[in-house]
Amino acid sequence: MNAAVPDLLPARMLNEYAYCPRLFYLEWVEAEWADSADTEEGRLRHRRVDFEQGSLPEAKNVEGGDAGVARSVTLSSEALGLIARIDLVETDGETVSPVDYKRGEKPDVAGGSWEADRVQLCAQALLLREHGYQCNRGFLYYAASRERVEVAIDDALVERTLALAAEARATAARGMIPPPLVDSPKCPRCSLVGICLPDETSYLQSSTPAQAEPRRMVPARDLALPVYVQTQGMTVTKQGDRLVVRERQQTVQEVRLLDVSQLCVFGNVQVTTQLVRELCEREIPICYFSYGGWFYGITHGMGHRNVALRQQQYAASADAERSLALGRRFVEAKIRNCRTLLRRNGQGVSPDALQQLSDLAERVRQAGDPGVLLGLEGLAARVYFSQFATMLKPRTAEGLPFDFEGRNRRPPRDPVNALLSFAYALLVKDVTVTLQAVGFDPYLGFMHTPRYGRPALALDLMEEFRPLIADSVVLSVVNNGEITAEDFVQRGLGCALKPDGRRRFLAAYGRRMDSLVTHPVFGYTISYRRVLEVQARLLGRYLGGEIAEYPQFLTR
Repeated sequence: MNAAVPDLLPARMLNEYAYCPRLFYLEWVEAEWADSADTEEGRLRHRRVDFEQGSLPEAKNVEGGDAGVARSVTLSSEALGLIARIDLVETDGETVSPVDYKRGEKPDVAGGSWEADRVQLCAQALLLREHGYQCNRGFLYYAASRERVEVAIDDALVERTLALAAEARATAARGMIPPPLVDSPKCPRCSLVGICLPDETSYLQSSTPAQAEPRRMVPARDLALPVYVQTQGMTVTKQGDRLVVRERQQTVQEVRLLDVSQLCVFGNVQVTTQLVRELCEREIPICYFSYGGWFYGITHGMGHRNVALRQQQYAASADAERSLALGRRFVEAKIRNCRTLLRRNGQGVSPDALQQLSDLAERVRQAGDPGVLLGLEGLAARVYFSQFATMLKPRTAEGLPFDFEGRNRRPPRDPVNALLSFAYALLVKDVTVTLQAVGFDPYLGFMHTPRYGRPALALDLMEEFRPLIADSVVLSVVNNGEITAEDFVQRGLGCALKPDGRRRFLAAYGRRMDSLVTHPVFGYTISYRRVLEVQARLLGRYLGGEIAEYPQFLTR
């Protein structure tokens, strides 16, 4: 169920609908937005006309009046159900003409303009007419080629514009996202392609997928990355468009805010109010960890406006059968990925253990009760961790040896368990941030029951990635000697990383998140950090009814 459709349809959204109904729905109904090089350039091109300047004379005073120009004129009409901010309105003493700025070059097509642009311009002209002005033409100004294209506001264009406006409002009212374009050349340059996932959705919708795998139309890696600050007493502040880390008034790190995806602080690190406000405005989360590395809080802006997605999430969570179906998908993928990790990296791993994991994965697919599912997951975890030591290279040193006799936590009592707990804390943080960015409520899950302060949905979605990301990082830093016994401190029963060891572990975790992997369903190569977002958006597609099943991420 969606909220009521707004009374007035923006002319810009009419342009989007004419270009791609799915893009229109994502932007206007689901409030999705993502900047790209094209949108940034378009914003720069519009700077001259985005400020109100000049005045538009009353309609009765246009005829016989002086020629002139008014910039950034906003008009609306309840009768038409339209609203627009017109870049320029030119008057010539008889009529008025809207001028709409476009970022690119004049297209080499019949009429010298795209239909979507003409429809938007016509909507502006209709608003001018509704307010009493005589308007028979408009102009499209293509900034890249510096050309103006005249568009006649004739009956055929008016009829087409009004028909598209009615279709757009009906599409929004239905509350069902339109299907994606199929193999369209429009998609690669669309700023929302990573949100829309047109090829991926079409591929999963088909009962007999085409031989051609989906195109990878987004960068393999994210340009913006997390910033970690763990030295006690440091201050993180804002200076211009940069995030600045200071220790005793000395600058120790500077990062462009454009390059920051999240700020993670450990223990007693101060974050200034100016920076908090700026990060909230940019929708960059601040993640809080205890000094020992326990993830316990997050600060973010107003949050995603896609209420419909959360309604779908709540409805599915309340549906025992759908929750169980998702739980089976998560747990089966986790068990199969654990088995693959053991098979690839274990030295002398028990064949019986591998067979048990295969059998348990099959039994999970048939689990008809949440209690049975959790029992099978727990049994698989015991089998997996009973063989975990076979993946560790024999290595001992003075102090704490890297022995592993089983999983323990709260607090972890040995170095390997301390590393596992920290890796899981980092992973649940990243999944939580991703879910919030997509529009989910990370605290309401399907398999993990809600509990105060626990991001249950993040725990659900991270299950299949525990062995692939967290466990793999732990094995890497131990087997490669990046973390040594001297990097730990033992206090009572608990064991924890020292700051220097934690810094090296964070670097290793970051490398793993940025490493490229072939998506097992779609065949293209992207980073694990990008994989988390793709899987979260596919979960949304499943909840919205676009695809029949959540696609598991299974390593090959």
